[in-house]
Amino acid sequence: MKKEKSKILSTDPRLPLLMEKGEDGFYVVECPLFEGCYTQGKTIDEALRNIREVIELILEEKKSRQILKEYHPREISLHTIAV
Repeated sequence: MKKEKSKILSTDPRLPLLMEKGEDGFYVVECPLFEGCYTQGKTIDEALRNIREVIELILEEKKSRQILKEYHPREISLHTIAV
């Protein structure tokens, strides 16, 4: 079944990820496409490996696979504001 999950990720569009380095030095990464899809890692590479695992688990749910199937962004951008 692991091959099937990897196939889902490799044939679908790239997913948006938000990453931020916390005060504790860990990188926190989130995929805003799916509710509750976040993790962390000591390094950027570790955080990216971890989010891939989280996404694979989330995609075991039919609802999440449907969200992914319907995801066709035309443009993605990130903006920050001072408050």
